[in-house]
Amino acid sequence: MAFGRLERPQGSQPMSEINMTPLIDVMLVLLVIFMLTAPLMTSKLKLDLPKSDARPSPDKTPSVLSITLTPDGRVHLDDQPSTMDALTTRTQELARSKPETEVHLRADKEVAYGRVAELIGTLQKAGLNRIAFVTEAAADAPAGAASAP
Repeated sequence: MAFGRLERPQGSQPMSEINMTPLIDVMLVLLVIFMLTAPLMTSKLKLDLPKSDARPSPDKTPSVLSITLTPDGRVHLDDQPSTMDALTTRTQELARSKPETEVHLRADKEVAYGRVAELIGTLQKAGLNRIAFVTEAAADAPAGAASAP
């Protein structure tokens, strides 16, 4: 009589290690996908510029010129009605005497972009390159957030 072995054959053992290769492959593919699609996502921006919840910078420039464009096309220089000729003269004087002057530009939402661009061109031609766009705080802005003065 032939006896078989008393030992039972061992089946396959469970793996005690995680195979990292598939995980690394998936992560690299995702990285490549994000690298390719991120630049494409910036081309479709929906703009609503007049509101901002950004905080004003803590350091104040000693010389600030405030210019306001109203919806009816009038220009105000430091909250006083002005003309484009007077504005050009004043900005040229400021550029010569204080080239570090910062211009705070307040433009109503209804003002045409071409009008704002024309004003910026006038300011840059005069020699004033520090131009800040003033916005109002968004309704959902965190406490303490305010717009530029």
